[in-house]
Amino acid sequence: MTLRTADLYDAHGEHLAVVAPIFQRYGARAAFRGEIVTLKCFEDNKSVRDVLGRNGRGKVLVIDGGGSLRTALVGDLIAKLAVDQGWSGIVVNGCIRDSVEIGRLDIGLRALATNPTRPVKRVDGQADIPVSFGGVTFRPGHYLYADEDGIVLSEVSLG
Repeated sequence: MTLRTADLYDAHGEHLAVVAPIFQRYGARAAFRGEIVTLKCFEDNKSVRDVLGRNGRGKVLVIDGGGSLRTALVGDLIAKLAVDQGWSGIVVNGCIRDSVEIGRLDIGLRALATNPTRPVKRVDGQADIPVSFGGVTFRPGHYLYADEDGIVLSEVSLG
């Protein structure tokens, strides 16, 4: 990725939303970008696997897990599925597990923390709806740019 968030902010700051710096970096890809796909689920990752099992070329999945720190929503098998399906990245308002293995995968991943607890798999989440956390609203079809300096959102693709 040649677009850096600081440069994007300098050029387009009045049109960008900046996500609060609450996320930790996981995954081998430090910088990623793509069209936003959203999913809302709480301590249940059945729908996470379903969504990441689809073609994700050029997309970033934003998961609103309600900020729960009690279970993980993404593990190494689901992250590997995302890589295989071409997803650029994943942002989790919640936890992941298998962080060492995920750190070897070519995907961008941001999450609040790690937790070894396995989630339940019983309820479908809500997909393709606006979700809000980190001081911003993530909207399906908008664009997310992430790197070592942070995460910014845009209504349009910036290249």
